Amino acid sequence: MGNVKEELKKIISNKNTLTILIVLAGIVVLYAIYNNRVNQAVTMIRVPYASKEITSRMQITSDMIGYTEIPKKIASSLGILTTPVNITGNYVKYGNTIPKNSFFYSSVIVDFEEAIRNEFSDMKDGYTAYNLEVDIDSTYGNSIYTGNYVDLYVKAVDENDKIIFGRLIEGIKVLAVLDSDGNDVFESSTDDRNPRQMWFSVPDEIYTLLKKTEYIGGVEVMPIPRNASYSLEDREPVIDSQYIENFILSKSINIGVDFQDTPTVEQ
Repeated sequence: MGNVKEELKKIISNKNTLTILIVLAGIVVLYAIYNNRVNQAVTMIRVPYASKEITSRMQITSDMIGYTEIPKKIASSLGILTTPVNITGNYVKYGNTIPKNSFFYSSVIVDFEEAIRNEFSDMKDGYTAYNLEVDIDSTYGNSIYTGNYVDLYVKAVDENDKIIFGRLIEGIKVLAVLDSDGNDVFESSTDDRNPRQMWFSVPDEIYTLLKKTEYIGGVEVMPIPRNASYSLEDREPVIDSQYIENFILSKSINIGVDFQDTPTVEQ
């Protein structure tokens, strides 16, 4: 035993031998890592996919599910659900649809309580839902999506027949785009749905201003999309043009209530 220890000490004390051992150990480690990654890349697993289109808030049943095989690494990296127990009986998240032959992703499969929630459920205190009438042209061919931030521009004519055009509201978030039947335009990838209403959540004072804009007549409000990066950060809608705001207010009055006396009218 002593001789073996002595021989090991001699080997370790030899720099050349030690270097060779370290290199060999490194090769073994690299091979193990490489082999593990190769196995992950080529190991196939059975995963479920949608055998038909499943629209927003629809409960998923077993007859809607088919199965195929894909590499295990792809499934884990993309968030693909691999077991039917996490899918069957659950629902498609509001505002989403699962196209036919698509995989089930964890980000769009929710329970019943989450499925019945929508953007209006989480409206802040002091905010009101406002809807703007739109069509396929004013939405730029359905290119304004739920969750996008847009600006609202106004076109009007003043007393001198001069055109007023400018941005009234900056940074307003789209809550939903609905068709004439109240269906979400983007819920289905197969139905041809034309936009009719665009919904926003705005502070009460902006809601009042926009409703006045509707009622005075002769004023057009237009949603204007921005580039993709504009919607990457959360924004609060703000009034951008004091001139246009004053023009709208000049066409209307505010009704105030004095609880100590009688209602008052403010010009």
